[in-house]
Amino acid sequence: MANAKIIEAKQSSVNEIADKLRNSVTTVVADYRGLNVAQVTELRKQLREAGVEFQVLKNTMVRRATAEAELSELDQALTGPTAIAFSREDAVAPAKILHDFAKKNEALEIKGGVVEGRVVDVEQIQALAALPNREGLLSMLLSVLQAPMRNFALAVKAVAEKQEAEA
Repeated sequence: MANAKIIEAKQSSVNEIADKLRNSVTTVVADYRGLNVAQVTELRKQLREAGVEFQVLKNTMVRRATAEAELSELDQALTGPTAIAFSREDAVAPAKILHDFAKKNEALEIKGGVVEGRVVDVEQIQALAALPNREGLLSMLLSVLQAPMRNFALAVKAVAEKQEAEA
């Protein structure tokens, strides 16, 4: 009976991981070997503040979950100690935080990930990390949307000032 309970618990874990893989906009796989407890705690804090879930998982469980989620190409990144960051909302946050943390702590190594349901390699994760965060992108968009109105307002003001000067 104990065997059946253990198998059921493991299958539940696999299903949970597969669900996270399917529902995350970005998932980043990293090797945390060599980080001390204080560094891992700091990394977890930064990720938590950004709304990113960070877990250390067994590779065999994750491989079963990737098969279930039809993301088996990710299996090549599942070697050695594996920590995974899942983000359901911000596509840039996990890549940016892990990339910046890896710059300061050489022990952290990004191995790959999944972005919008597509398996990506380290270079693509680094390219994603180079993008501005969500707030930065929104402010850029707002600037682009406001530019035509601002230019129109400046043109109207210039015409009004010219007419006042002529009068």
